Amino acid sequence: MATDLGELLVPYMPTIRVPRSGDRVYKSECAFSYDSPESEGGLYVCMNTFLGFGREHVERHYRKTGQSVYMHLKRHVKEVRQMAGLAFLFGLELNRDFNGDDYEYEDEAKLVIFPDHYEIPLPNIEELPALVSESVTIACDAVLNAGSAYKKQESDSWEEELQVSKHARSLRQQENGVRIPPSGWKCAKCEMRENLWLNLTDGSVLCGKWFFDGSGGNGHALEHYRETKFPLAVKLDTITPDGADIYSFDEEEAVLDPHISEHLTHFGIDMLKMQRDVHCRTLPNSRASEWEVIQESNLKLKAVYGSGYTGFKNLGNSCYLSTTMQVLFSIPEFQRAAKLGHGLLSGQYSKPPIKSELIEQVMKEEYKQQHRGISPKMFKALVSKGHPEFSSNRQQDAHEFFLHVISVVQRNSAGSENPSDVFRFIVEERVQCCQSQKVRYTQRVDYLMQLPVPMEAATNREELIAYEAKRKDAEENMRAPPEPVRARVPFTACLQAFTEPENVPDFWSSALQAKSAGVKTSRFGSFPDYMVVQLKKFTFGVDWVPKKLDVSVDVPDFLDLNRLRATGLQAGEEELPDLTPPIVIPEDTRGNTTFIFHGSPEIDESSVMQLAEMGFPLEACRKAVYYTGNMGAEMAFNWIIAHMEEPDFAEPLAIPSYMEPDLPSPSLPTASPLDNQPPEESIAILTSMGFPRHHTIQALKATNNNLERALDWIFTHPESEEESEAMSDMADTEPNDTSFSNANAHSDSTLSPDQELSSPRVRDGPGRYELFAFISHMGTSTMSGHYVCHIKKEGRWVIYNDHKVCLSERPPKNLGYIYFYRRLSSC
Repeated sequence: MATDLGELLVPYMPTIRVPRSGDRVYKSECAFSYDSPESEGGLYVCMNTFLGFGREHVERHYRKTGQSVYMHLKRHVKEVRQMAGLAFLFGLELNRDFNGDDYEYEDEAKLVIFPDHYEIPLPNIEELPALVSESVTIACDAVLNAGSAYKKQESDSWEEELQVSKHARSLRQQENGVRIPPSGWKCAKCEMRENLWLNLTDGSVLCGKWFFDGSGGNGHALEHYRETKFPLAVKLDTITPDGADIYSFDEEEAVLDPHISEHLTHFGIDMLKMQRDVHCRTLPNSRASEWEVIQESNLKLKAVYGSGYTGFKNLGNSCYLSTTMQVLFSIPEFQRAAKLGHGLLSGQYSKPPIKSELIEQVMKEEYKQQHRGISPKMFKALVSKGHPEFSSNRQQDAHEFFLHVISVVQRNSAGSENPSDVFRFIVEERVQCCQSQKVRYTQRVDYLMQLPVPMEAATNREELIAYEAKRKDAEENMRAPPEPVRARVPFTACLQAFTEPENVPDFWSSALQAKSAGVKTSRFGSFPDYMVVQLKKFTFGVDWVPKKLDVSVDVPDFLDLNRLRATGLQAGEEELPDLTPPIVIPEDTRGNTTFIFHGSPEIDESSVMQLAEMGFPLEACRKAVYYTGNMGAEMAFNWIIAHMEEPDFAEPLAIPSYMEPDLPSPSLPTASPLDNQPPEESIAILTSMGFPRHHTIQALKATNNNLERALDWIFTHPESEEESEAMSDMADTEPNDTSFSNANAHSDSTLSPDQELSSPRVRDGPGRYELFAFISHMGTSTMSGHYVCHIKKEGRWVIYNDHKVCLSERPPKNLGYIYFYRRLSSC
């Protein structure tokens, strides 16, 4: 029989490849579902493209591509309930999951030839004829031994590329008493508040050059080095528990400093106290009550299964991701994203154990693993690609990840409905000069409402003062600390703090042509379909250690924000003149210009930072926002796509004092590369992998013809069989991303009436909302701890704690971090 099978393989030998350097072998998860080798049907790995497919998708891939040879991987999992010592005595190979359970794995691999499903067990492959055996064995061994497809193929971090500075060991630091605060930095020689560098010799904080790392500055850090010869500087906003960006002026390159923690401690920045937990499930004793209350761990919770009740496997520090995506995929607009939506909502990966099996398992003291949620490995690799923090295995801030997901969704929704539109709203900011009383109104786009938590408004202040006195006394006398007391702050106080005017630092009044006192108030120019509210619980201590306010807030089930709607310029108000403040032109090497600069343009810095987080040079982002009239990050992103190949793309924004009559005014691009047909070579590469032509064109157009991003796009936007047949004759038409099609069909809200067609898509409606979900954090800072979320489904609250999904008995709404409200339909 082996000879017959060998003869069957001969015609397919040209299609069997050995993975080359750079090839990714997807052998742990299906490209279109969350099937894995542990699933009932196992996983099929194409021996030509090395893509993995579950049982229901491999046939389709075979029909589309004609590729007949697949490696079928199956993993049989058996949980061993014996103690670890007994397992060792019996010689069992054990693996431990995140819950401390031990497992014995039995792996099985076969070659399968389609369409007749001929199987060749890999241990017997040597029995095949020599012509087949040698080459097939090499290919199979390479696939089986290939590393994870989700590991970085190239180093994204300096730590693996840079050299240790020759000054690191011998650096002498001045004893000048300089201590660097955790925020509020600005250049000691100008007013720059970005691209700031801390000199590690004398503690000077100075700005960098504009070309230093693609961001703006006046070059004062380099000037300081030329005057003092102090060689090393660290970029302030890059300091993390794991290191920082360090530059050597003497060596003229980015470097490593093995003693950076010691050098930063000299100026009051203690990195050792900022170490992150290895696993986000570590339970600090001092916060035990918070952990128990939020997880409802002292209650017997009933597990729920089926559609919408699928959990996520924890990858070690992935709870910030799983809680955010659970909430997003409880919103209809996001449920149309195919792969993740199917994994969470199909119920296929959330099945209850069968009672007869449970009895048998108890009798045998072993456990056949049930579906424990879906693994977010492929999704995490896709959504975090290129991001220095989210691509790591460290714990992250769920609030920052939510905004990151919004930016990724925007970037990949070109030409289709954008599901993040449900969160977008207009903020109207009113700034008033206290001396002249004149005002200026501006608008910006935002996606969530950040509420301050005024601790001074706590209703149990006397109890807090008494606790603090007892705590200090116990600390001084080395006694056990007293029982912690949590501050209770009314939600109305948080809302009041949000509406109160705030001082504007360094306010320049165009009415006075000088600096003056200014105050700013913010109101809603529109109300979104879904209002996201973040309580600003996290802050920095004087020792630079991020900490969380231990506070309970009585967040309401129903929220009425109508009284916070913006009103615009009022009768009797006088607007500030439309003038910009004068700027000082530094004498540096940026080149001479024939234009005379008279002021800095008004730029929406929040949009600039959104674009900069995507990896674009800061100066390019500033130009994009300026030339699109401060209309938001989405419009500016389109400008970037249309101009990124220009030679001056990353050069600083230069606004002349006049414009020649024959020069065109800055305007929105009339066309972008997204409108063009993708190169035929790129289409051919993707279609050769088995993807339909029209689908590859969609993917390339949605990703600006980037092949790798297009492949990722295809993975997350698989087409249905019906769609494939319907579109087979329409391969060259405009893209129509069915993942988010008709996303707005159910909404009763409308576009803001005064909004132009070129402005960002903003929905508007009444400002009354009902709470339907919240994300809670346990721990002392965003660098450590654990996240869970509660979502109201079918009239009952459900707690999602990684792979565990249970009915909630006491949803701790007063201890949440991020709250999600939906607009009331009967307003």
